[in-house]
Amino acid sequence: MRSGRSPARFRAVAAALAAALAVVLSGCTRESGAIDMAPTGGTPVKGGTVTMALPPAATPNWIFPIGPPGFSATYNSSLQALFFMPVYDAVQKGSDLVPTGPGTLGRKPVYSDGDKTVTVPLRTDIKWSDGTPVTARDIEFWFNMVKADKADWASYTVGTMPDDVKKFEIVNDHTIRLHLDRSYNPDWFTANQLTLMRALPQQAWDAKTDGGRIGDWDRTTAGAKAVFARLTAHSKNLGSYGSDPLWQTVDGPWKIASWRDTGQVTIVPNPKYTGTQHPHLDRVVFKPFTTADSEYNVMRSGGVDYGYIPPSVLAQKAQFEKRGYRIAPWTGWAVSYIVYNFNSTHAGPEMSQLYIRQAMQHLVDQKGMSNVVWQGSAKPTLGPVPAYPKTQYLSPAMARNDYPYDVDAARKLLTSHGWTDRDGQAVCTRPGTGADECGAGIKKDEPLKLTLLSQSGSTETTNMMQVLKSSLSKAGIDLTVRQQPLNSVLGNSVPCEANDPGCDWDMSFFGTAGSWYFPLNPSGEELFSTGASANFGNYSDPKADKLIHAVLYSSDPDAMHAYGEYLARQLPVMWMPNPAYQVSVIRNDLRGVEQNPTATFSPQSWYYVKKGAAQ
Repeated sequence: MRSGRSPARFRAVAAALAAALAVVLSGCTRESGAIDMAPTGGTPVKGGTVTMALPPAATPNWIFPIGPPGFSATYNSSLQALFFMPVYDAVQKGSDLVPTGPGTLGRKPVYSDGDKTVTVPLRTDIKWSDGTPVTARDIEFWFNMVKADKADWASYTVGTMPDDVKKFEIVNDHTIRLHLDRSYNPDWFTANQLTLMRALPQQAWDAKTDGGRIGDWDRTTAGAKAVFARLTAHSKNLGSYGSDPLWQTVDGPWKIASWRDTGQVTIVPNPKYTGTQHPHLDRVVFKPFTTADSEYNVMRSGGVDYGYIPPSVLAQKAQFEKRGYRIAPWTGWAVSYIVYNFNSTHAGPEMSQLYIRQAMQHLVDQKGMSNVVWQGSAKPTLGPVPAYPKTQYLSPAMARNDYPYDVDAARKLLTSHGWTDRDGQAVCTRPGTGADECGAGIKKDEPLKLTLLSQSGSTETTNMMQVLKSSLSKAGIDLTVRQQPLNSVLGNSVPCEANDPGCDWDMSFFGTAGSWYFPLNPSGEELFSTGASANFGNYSDPKADKLIHAVLYSSDPDAMHAYGEYLARQLPVMWMPNPAYQVSVIRNDLRGVEQNPTATFSPQSWYYVKKGAAQ
């Protein structure tokens, strides 16, 4: 769950869907079985239309690239980036994620003055669709608006962009310089702050009223607020996006053809695009669905070229392939975990003992859960940094599982610390704070019984929790699973003090669609630093705080590795299998589809191939 995208996109895994699979497949009309199975290659065909299914209940509803709270979901920002080129973005380069590429305006930033100043050179070949060059002034226009209206910007957090910029300087038409409020880790600042910047068409948008004179109004706070209010008002009228002249001034490879109130978006190539990523297709339709069931029915009739299926249907993969589709799980830039409540009125003392957390982690069979519950579509979470894809942020040590599934190791950890098995229940028989005793706050004869709040609505999650319950019982740990709707789990899993009402929950899971999606740099300041907003279990460790601080502020390029390796061993949460963002089903003659782990898409790279063409 992460602000900026839907916290849990449930997969519909109703048994009826799996049972109806044969009917679904027989209804598919694609005749592309002769095309070899591959995501790239083939002889491209110019033109064509692709219909892509959006996630259930994902309704694009905001075009203005400064989104207010509640309008910053990934599908909104992904679409905006097709029209308004980002300065920096999460770009796949081999196995790494980097901030620059053919779809970004910015070139490699240069840090100086002890990393307190950053100079951003811009490409000189990009023009707006009205023929005006994209310049540093367009980024200043964006900056002035977010500075004046930061409370209405969903990406704003106190102390970060724009607060961390003391002075915005235009060096020349294609260079800006930011004077920062302190030294920052260049990788973190580029990845998680500069990626927020946008160039917006100042020459077309900088008016305080509709029909008013274009000027430099944004250079005063009052003027910036007036311009922002006008653009925000226009962005609330979804049905006008395709005809409103404001949104027709773009610099990206696509422009809007239509945007319905229902959230269905149709885009066509921008004929005035001056970049290097010219689309192959004539049109792309992004189609919203209220449920996964409804998407499934449309896919059955051939109405979706790029859709998704529940993980439970992966067992039928061969049948989809026979009908001319390929199955491609979309691995997300995320981690999944179960939160420990270190302040739990019931079991806070137990959660605070590292050896107990180590024992429980040894009882999480991530490989088995992925294969049996998620049909192989989930990847293991090995620490606070995503283990897949294997990027530059993952050290060799972080790619190793420090706590492989091992029931005997779990039992030994408990018995060596004063726990005795009594008829299948672990009981503390050696209380105290010594090295071989149960630990502070744990009483004599206290059983190791825990309660887990888990989101409902997913067969996979229900089954995974039952596997975990069975596994923990092998070491005498009694786990009670209480399923609740996602919003209830999130509402009940809030930071609390031991004596607070409602602080008796021990563990919490809300990771059916991944617990936390990261920006480009997977820093943990929001998750694991003391008092952080998403530190739901009140984890606090001075060394962890110091390592997180280094990721943000030091110049050490290895700071991320030190942080990741330490937290992987310290277990601030229970690491769990990370489900795919979605299990994609893609027409086999549709190529060039790269499923970016940050859940963005680049349809300018998509193309159809000739049937029977050499592969």
